[in-house]
Amino acid sequence: MPITVIVNGAPRAADDGATVLTLVQALGLDPMTVAVERNGAILDRSQHAETALADGDTLELVRFVGGG
Repeated sequence: MPITVIVNGAPRAADDGATVLTLVQALGLDPMTVAVERNGAILDRSQHAETALADGDTLELVRFVGGG
């Protein structure tokens, strides 16, 4: 059964049992260039694979972009 999470202010469906890492990958983002805040707490990148999403979670994803 799918769950609903809020990603950068927009609702998004995710599979029950999905992790932060699987969500980042599903969005087509490179996990090495994304910072994630979940329910107001910044997650260390090492926690992305083990942090399961829950219905109603609020996530803010910020992608690092280089340039000059």
